[in-house]
Amino acid sequence: MKTMKNLAVSVLMSIMAAATFTACSENYMDSAVDNPIAHTSAAISCSQRTVLIYMAGRNDLSFYASADLEEIKKGSMQLSKDQTLLVFMRRSYNGEEAWLARIENGELTGKVTVSEMGINKDELYASDPEVMEQVLNYAYNHYPSVNEDYGLVLWGHGSGWLMDDEVKSKGPRRAYGVDVGNYIWNPTGKWINIPTMNEVLSRMPHLKFIFADCCNFMCLESLYELRSVADYIIGSTAEIPAEGAPYDTVVPALFEPVTYYQSIAERYHEATEGHLPLSVVKTSEMENVAQATKKVMQSIGERQTEEFPNMKGMVHYNYLGEESEDFHQLYNIFYDAGNFISSYATSSEYQEWKQALDKAVIQKYYAASWRTIKDWGMFYTDFEMTPDKYHGVSMFVPQDPNDKNGKFYNQFNTDIEQMKWFDAVAK
Repeated sequence: MKTMKNLAVSVLMSIMAAATFTACSENYMDSAVDNPIAHTSAAISCSQRTVLIYMAGRNDLSFYASADLEEIKKGSMQLSKDQTLLVFMRRSYNGEEAWLARIENGELTGKVTVSEMGINKDELYASDPEVMEQVLNYAYNHYPSVNEDYGLVLWGHGSGWLMDDEVKSKGPRRAYGVDVGNYIWNPTGKWINIPTMNEVLSRMPHLKFIFADCCNFMCLESLYELRSVADYIIGSTAEIPAEGAPYDTVVPALFEPVTYYQSIAERYHEATEGHLPLSVVKTSEMENVAQATKKVMQSIGERQTEEFPNMKGMVHYNYLGEESEDFHQLYNIFYDAGNFISSYATSSEYQEWKQALDKAVIQKYYAASWRTIKDWGMFYTDFEMTPDKYHGVSMFVPQDPNDKNGKFYNQFNTDIEQMKWFDAVAK
């Protein structure tokens, strides 16, 4: 429980943050003429758009974090002075403290460590919601946009909507940004749940976009949870390659004034040579998708004779276990939403639902297969991937926990109830 002193500090920080976020406006440069300190700050930090790449790389992706940083530097050389690109870096370098910096013309500028930002913890995790909030606050306070135009890139590991007991958990795969803590050889780490991330982002300036450069982010559950904090969300339903996006070409796309969401996906698609399913979701349509999904699920439920649908042969986008060689379902949870709906709804019901989905999924790139650390021939042969089965978003369908491969479904069937998607669709 917060003390009165801590509560007062929190309120003061919120007021200061709000003042900073709104101070950098079209009139700010004029109003700062009589204040040399304010004028200097505005001239340095006010930009047309500010984009933060949040790199949660203190894990087995640390090498790729460093490689992508070099790509980011290269991409930054195509930016103008009023386009502010920031990177928060947390990686497995002995003796290196996590840091935030602006990248201009291929160089790091204004670099500050977390302790210099006032973040002091005995063991720091990039996935700690307090750390994430303080980093974002610092970034957007010190580099505000004159147009209140902000973007966020989530770099690191991801596992969709999966959750556990917040950052304290050391579950195998949970949501976003696993961080191994002080000990860099720790085989497990801590994650942040999507509902918790949504709470953090709801206290930040509204985002033009979230580009999720992590696995399995484009699930209806996460997209619905984050629908109020960003205009567009870009990412993949599936596992992404360890090297992530091609930042030398993606960085300029992050700052395109109108077509940024299209360009980000297009340049990622080109770099993977079509071997990664990608999509762009317009979040303002997610409420309509939820309503359409609730309607069609009710109709499906009225016809269903079995408590749980048979998902064998359904398109899915990740395996969370690799123990069986004869039947690969194990405990899949990222099923293609449209493939499931079209399999159980009537043709007219599916078409009505798809009309709502198509207004939300405004761009998508199909992939017959995708790059994965798992053996594709062994673990992805239980379904046929075709363009008509790909809808750009995944969806969890509760499964029978008494199934021979269903020992984990009790947890998933319960965890899904913590998502706002469940309240909108199932209740």
